[in-house]
Amino acid sequence: MTEFLPQIAYDDFAKLDLRVATVTKAELHPDADRLLKLQIDDGTPEGRQICAGMKAWYAPEDLEGSQVIIVANLEPRKIRGEISEGMVIAATKRNGENAEDVAVLRCDREMPPGSKVS
Repeated sequence: MTEFLPQIAYDDFAKLDLRVATVTKAELHPDADRLLKLQIDDGTPEGRQICAGMKAWYAPEDLEGSQVIIVANLEPRKIRGEISEGMVIAATKRNGENAEDVAVLRCDREMPPGSKVS
């Protein structure tokens, strides 16, 4: 049975800044078995880096050039020595606590990096 989290107010949802971003470079994280290190064009001059736990489902070359959806306003955090400045949105098929499959949400046609998702 699918279990949902408790309902939240729209104002809480509206605090999320979801954006279209293009993966410009993807590589294996140097100090983690399950992570990829992604360089992202988010429409800003400097872009950003996101560490994502999807190595078991995606080779780096599978993501390069893809337009993905990110949570752009998560505070940065260090993951295994690398700064991660957001989160890539993905669907996860679970077997109890373990992820069986992960599918990254991608745009079905090209959009400008940084486009707001609403």
